[in-house]
Amino acid sequence: MNNGWNRFIYKIWAPYYDRFFNSGPFLKARQTLFKDMKFKKGDRVLFIGVGTGADLEQIPYDELDITAIDYSEEMLNQAREKYAHTTIEFLHMDAQNLDMENDTYDYVVASLILTVVPDVQQAFSEMVRVAKRDGEILIFDKFVSKGKELSLFKKIFRPIIRLLGTDIGISFERLYLPYKDGLIMIENQDLVFKGMYRKIRLKKK
Repeated sequence: MNNGWNRFIYKIWAPYYDRFFNSGPFLKARQTLFKDMKFKKGDRVLFIGVGTGADLEQIPYDELDITAIDYSEEMLNQAREKYAHTTIEFLHMDAQNLDMENDTYDYVVASLILTVVPDVQQAFSEMVRVAKRDGEILIFDKFVSKGKELSLFKKIFRPIIRLLGTDIGISFERLYLPYKDGLIMIENQDLVFKGMYRKIRLKKK
């Protein structure tokens, strides 16, 4: 995957995205993702890969200081239209190269983005960088099952799936390992499809 290919794929996906990824089990997963979050009025929240804005309807967005970024202009434009009446700042930006200061956000939210970007390690590093000390990082994505290797079937089909704009072979445990001394794991919960998709909640030390 690369940025150019992702831009092309998500231009195609944009008109249909909510039909697949903001309904049924995915909608329930998003609801579970945010149900225990204790946002305070005025908290600074960064949504990385906000897409069509599917996550935003699950939070009190009118009480928060929200910045939402995406690399796909088509996806971002849908979010802008949905939330045109709000103060949410929507920006076209690469998750691998955030144009933001260190230690800026109380919450950094990344739904279905880490398995999309070309360099997942760089994107995760940027998420950690812009989160405040004692701030939280909230992730909803698909990862290789904890303590297991990718099955032979998935290994065979992984290159094909990547052509559709996502990767089924990312291990969160390996991604997290270099940062474990600077982060606290609050939650690592299976959400949907027998643990293929997980909720991961981290706190920055």
